Amino acid sequence: MISLPTFIAFLTAALLLAITPGPGIMYVLTRTLAGGRREGILSSLGTFVGGFVHVIAAGLGVSVVLATSAVAYQAVRWAGAAYLVYLGIRMFRSASEHIESTTGAAAAGNPFAQGIATEVLNPKTALFFLSFIPQFVNPKVGPVFGQFLLLGAITVVLNTSVDLLVALFAGPIGQRLLASRQARRNQRRATGAAMIGLGVYVVAREA
Repeated sequence: MISLPTFIAFLTAALLLAITPGPGIMYVLTRTLAGGRREGILSSLGTFVGGFVHVIAAGLGVSVVLATSAVAYQAVRWAGAAYLVYLGIRMFRSASEHIESTTGAAAAGNPFAQGIATEVLNPKTALFFLSFIPQFVNPKVGPVFGQFLLLGAITVVLNTSVDLLVALFAGPIGQRLLASRQARRNQRRATGAAMIGLGVYVVAREA
């Protein structure tokens, strides 16, 4: 079973990442403002399914790596930690930049299917799961794939919960995200610091 301190560290980082405005939130916001609350909710559910696809794929990949070599598994974790620090630094530096959805304007068509495709076809999502979740997985306490699914499910649920809130309250949330540069700056800085701290935590734990 995952230790309580490790789980708290994971939950804190995952929650900060979930509430930080990024392409996923802006995509749902764009669809909601263009097509209404129903379209926003369906888009959120689509990204939920797409997120689970990445979790399962990454979990299987990490399990195969561990079965092949414990050294290779540690290499994946350290490379992931370095990538998280890199993302944290980038987020810190770009805190004042304008945040836009990578999908552009809301497209016509089935918002649920497009939500799945948007998430599944995003290579950054796959890379993130491969770098983030392995930091909290401990092969000594149980099957890696099971731990990966649990932590991945929590991450996806948190992300989707925030997306659904954006869809339900698109008006006031949209005005805040689009108008309050200071709020975006503070959130991105906090998340960047958390990601850097996570990378340092991994190094310190392995020392």
